[in-house]
Amino acid sequence: MKKKNLAILAVFLGVFLPGGNSLLAQGVPGPQLMKQDGVRRNYTPSDDPRLLSGPDMQSLSKDLRSQEKQIVAANMTLTDTEAEKFWPVYDRYAEELARIDDTRTALIMEYAQAHDAMTDEQAKEYVQRRASVERSILELRLKYVPIFGKVISGKETALFFQIEWRLGLFVDLQLAQAQLIQ
Repeated sequence: MKKKNLAILAVFLGVFLPGGNSLLAQGVPGPQLMKQDGVRRNYTPSDDPRLLSGPDMQSLSKDLRSQEKQIVAANMTLTDTEAEKFWPVYDRYAEELARIDDTRTALIMEYAQAHDAMTDEQAKEYVQRRASVERSILELRLKYVPIFGKVISGKETALFFQIEWRLGLFVDLQLAQAQLIQ
């Protein structure tokens, strides 16, 4: 049953997220050369109109946040007693994660506006700030492992984080389509 729900999630995200169909397709082509204004250059994801803009990124984050709780509920088998203790902890975790995700989204949008004009120093600062955000996500997960472990079993805690990681991977796939520094 759990595998079925995660498969449904994959199909849902593949159909409804911008560029999702190409992400789930087999044999996704690599960078291609194309002519623009008579100059040959590498194809970049920003050339694809199906990919996320700043407002789309914010919308994706909000949509996934609203769907994540339903996906977690559909894939975990909590007793009534466990659920009563789990969901308040989950809500606190989701709130803290949302703040970090907002920071990450803002950083990526800032990068998207300046990527082609970044100086070496700005590029280094971007990498440091992005790594700091990723570290914050990891630290939050590590902080909550024992907290969830107090209200649900170790296996259920592991299952929750597996689901949460998979959902995070879908977001990361979209974010990975950002144009590279020139």
